[in-house]
Amino acid sequence: MPSSPVEVHLQSTKRVLFRDQDGKIFDSDIANPTTSGTEQAKFHCQSMPTGSAFDEAVAASGLFPSRLLHLPPKNPRIQRPRDKSFDSFKTCSGKLEGQLSNLRGKSREIGQEANTVQNVEVETLPAHRYFDALEGPELDTLRASEEILLPEDQWWPFLLRFPVSSFGICLGVGSQAILWKTLAMSPSMKFLLVSLGVNLVLWCIAVALVATVFFTYMLKVIFYFEAVRREYYHPVRINYFFAPWIALLFLVLGVPPSIAQNIHSALWYILMTPIFCLELKIYGQWMSGGQRKLSMVANPSNHLSVVGNFVGALLGASMGLKEGPIFFFAVGLAHYTVLFVTLYQRLPTNETLPKELHPVFFLFVAAPSVASMAWARIQGSFDYGSRIAYFIALFLYFSLAVRVNFFRGFRFSLAWWAYTFPMTGAAVATIKYSNEVPNVVTKSLSVLLTAISTVVVTWLLVTTVLHAFVLRDLFPNDIAIAISDQRPKAHPHKWFHRRTGSSDKDIENFLKFTNSDGKDIEASMMPPSSIPKGVDSSSTTEVHCHVSQFYHDH
Repeated sequence: MPSSPVEVHLQSTKRVLFRDQDGKIFDSDIANPTTSGTEQAKFHCQSMPTGSAFDEAVAASGLFPSRLLHLPPKNPRIQRPRDKSFDSFKTCSGKLEGQLSNLRGKSREIGQEANTVQNVEVETLPAHRYFDALEGPELDTLRASEEILLPEDQWWPFLLRFPVSSFGICLGVGSQAILWKTLAMSPSMKFLLVSLGVNLVLWCIAVALVATVFFTYMLKVIFYFEAVRREYYHPVRINYFFAPWIALLFLVLGVPPSIAQNIHSALWYILMTPIFCLELKIYGQWMSGGQRKLSMVANPSNHLSVVGNFVGALLGASMGLKEGPIFFFAVGLAHYTVLFVTLYQRLPTNETLPKELHPVFFLFVAAPSVASMAWARIQGSFDYGSRIAYFIALFLYFSLAVRVNFFRGFRFSLAWWAYTFPMTGAAVATIKYSNEVPNVVTKSLSVLLTAISTVVVTWLLVTTVLHAFVLRDLFPNDIAIAISDQRPKAHPHKWFHRRTGSSDKDIENFLKFTNSDGKDIEASMMPPSSIPKGVDSSSTTEVHCHVSQFYHDH
């Protein structure tokens, strides 16, 4: 008797052509019922293997065509476990899914859990962890000795890669709507014949853009709240949480007259409430000290936390309010003075910004530009206080504009959008000043700054669309939110530095004073300045050689 029914099946077979539903023809071997001389053995019925067992049996026998071997598994939910690498950053962190599975009576298998990536519980990181794990002026570059919680070799979900700095796009486009509204309604700019239709088109684009960015980031808040919380506790990223509310203030300031003539003052209180709450937190940290004090976290993006005061004061004064705008103007003026001095001296690290972040210097222009317009609106005229603030902004603008090489050779970054509205603010302030001092110089300067601002925003808009839809690299993996809450273990080779006691200064001296022939290495550790006068350097080299030989022998 053969050992299995398969052996009997192979003893007498014939080829028959089959045609599947797709019209493809393939052959297979089936038993020949007319074969004589062989008594077929009888076997008892057994259960047919199903699922993956059936697929393995078919693959082992080789009797079925190869097309059937690539069929999808019967139950992909069971055969292919879901990737849980990003569950730790989700709002529920996988806990809700586990509860729902238990309610359905489906307990998770132990073996399946062993094959999945273990979720790391995301905790609120202290400020010093961001400084220890990240580097760069905006703390967005991972140090070489650090590791992240998310996989580095694959693209993360889009919402995880969508940063809060995306609201900077709304600031740039919204400020353009204000600029062209001012051009169309200013008496000194009547010769340009600018229509309010341009303001209407730009305002509609800004509204659509703000709605899109708001909706996308709200999805991130809903599904990846842990990632949003990490951005909020980031010492630099927290400043960008002012950007959504400043963008809404820009929309109210730039609303076309054909849509709304008078806006209720209640809207001002609604928009300024979140700005006031954020300022209580940030300004309190600046003053109380610790890891988040101003001298530690000072960055040009801190201007966003100050500009909101002046924009709010400008809008409130435009609505006819008095005390509220003066309050926010005073708060902004006090903290801008401290921030200006801190950033001017570069107290935290005394390191220069990389080329990619050189446009951030234009944020120095934003606060005095908007402050001049806000005070002029509060006082009712472009008086001496407004002119002092405007002249400060104009000087800072010129001091940056003349440094042409300062803005060459850098690559595109999404954070640049937050630095376009200072140029627009300077142009709007110049137009306001030309209304008070109408002459050829002020009018020409208004046209020049308007042209520069429009060209820069247009170029950034085209570049952003190119990187978003053509190059598809506008939103890379956001490393800053994926750092671990613990320091990595020390590298096993770091004992060498502790044993030899060498420092960076010793290595620098070695590289600086070593001979080209490289015959004596230890002698190069002593710079020529440390060799006494009257002593030949060759004899010094010989002494070092003898000392080295002595330690080698002993």
